[in-house]
Amino acid sequence: MNDSNKNITHDEKIKILTELKKVCSQCSKCELSKGRTNIVFSDGNPDAKIMLIGEAPGHNEDVRGVPFVGRAGQLLDTFLQEHNISRKDDIYICNTVKCRPPENRVPKPDEKKACRKYLDAQIKLVKPEIILLCGSTAVQSFLDTKLTISKIRGQWFENENGIKMMPIFHPSYLLRNHSLEENSPRWLMHKDLENIKSELRKLC
Repeated sequence: MNDSNKNITHDEKIKILTELKKVCSQCSKCELSKGRTNIVFSDGNPDAKIMLIGEAPGHNEDVRGVPFVGRAGQLLDTFLQEHNISRKDDIYICNTVKCRPPENRVPKPDEKKACRKYLDAQIKLVKPEIILLCGSTAVQSFLDTKLTISKIRGQWFENENGIKMMPIFHPSYLLRNHSLEENSPRWLMHKDLENIKSELRKLC
């Protein structure tokens, strides 16, 4: 369990996150800042035990300033709802970078590095007990592995602060894979969410 900032109050947490978002909105440390409409900072509950970290904002996210609101986000919402995981109450959602990469390309290493302090600060303030690494970019940002996400999804890892981490498929990948047959990506996603829900019950 992560004990960082364990004495911080809810109001203090909200205030600091609000200030952090303001600083982030003025950031120009990488090229992505030049093309953004909005920074895409977070969504969900900052007191949640689960944090989901995705890759980067897409077009819809850039327009609205909220992560996972396009087709992939809608599919993610469906999966969460089917497992009684509330996006509003049970999860805090963010990305490895806060600005949309051109043409929705994968963030470059220097872009992730420039944005990492905001992500690390979010983790420190939210204090999740579970982090879901949603897609390969998030996995590569936190796990020292060359294995593909299909090889390690659904497995539990632990970081230096004792936070449990699980790689899961990105919903944009699931948009291209519609099958629900056994061992299909969507079937595996359901299995992973069952595992996550079971772990969440232990923490409540």
